[in-house]
Amino acid sequence: MFTSNTKKPPHHRLRITAGPHYDPQTHHQVTVNGPDPLRIESSHLTADLWVRIKDYTGYPASSPATNPYFTANDNRYSLTFSLTFTHPVNGNDLLFGNDFDHPIRDYLPPGFGTAFRIVQTMLDPSLEGDAHAEKPYLYSPALASWNQLRVGDTTTPHSSEARSDLVVMEGADGSGEEVRRRYGMPEDAAARTKFFRAEEKRAEFEFEPGRVYQADFGNPYLDFNGFAIHIPGITLNISKYVSEKNNVLRYVLKNRTTGEEYLVVNFTVVLEEAQAEAGDGNEGVDEVD
Repeated sequence: MFTSNTKKPPHHRLRITAGPHYDPQTHHQVTVNGPDPLRIESSHLTADLWVRIKDYTGYPASSPATNPYFTANDNRYSLTFSLTFTHPVNGNDLLFGNDFDHPIRDYLPPGFGTAFRIVQTMLDPSLEGDAHAEKPYLYSPALASWNQLRVGDTTTPHSSEARSDLVVMEGADGSGEEVRRRYGMPEDAAARTKFFRAEEKRAEFEFEPGRVYQADFGNPYLDFNGFAIHIPGITLNISKYVSEKNNVLRYVLKNRTTGEEYLVVNFTVVLEEAQAEAGDGNEGVDEVD
């Protein structure tokens, strides 16, 4: 089991928001570790999102400190999705990862390059990116990076009911079983991610409109309580690189070909002195009860 003795740096506190676009005005605040998802709807999809962080101490204060999800795995955090697209999306086009609107090269901690190569070699060979670009990015094909992927049945997107405290296990439901057979998808999660590292296999796959796809992504390497990255052989403390201009880690689900974003989740490090001066820090963000 992953453990960390790193304590949360003073004056740092997380707030998680999510929405269908990059624009934070389209976002709602997520109740981390809560049983009920945040539902996000757009012209592209209907998405239910659960965010889970072990030993959570951020906003809103009503968020539970943990979730039963963590009794079954070593992850320190998890993004769980239930996605129903309104139009076909090619499997090679669906990307998941992190990107930024501004350069971060001056904020990268020593050892980042080595850490990135370790991640590419040992943890996610499908990961591609440029952390030194004017608009940095770290993307993987969703089919090859999600820890768990469950292909569901067809449904009417706007009438689908969200499940409480969804935990995704690799597999299929209903007609989703035939979908996995059709594409030759391995039953095992690790084998499936390896299978979809091949671009031709991803290009053959299509996310169908009206079909439910459930996914889970997380790992034991990002410590949001201590603001550190722990990967085999390396620990990077990133708290001292946080500032008012460099305080958002953004996860995005987007289309490689069109550039359109489908789902955006912002992990914002709130500097508590600034929040005390500005109020509760929720301007432009609706809190989910």
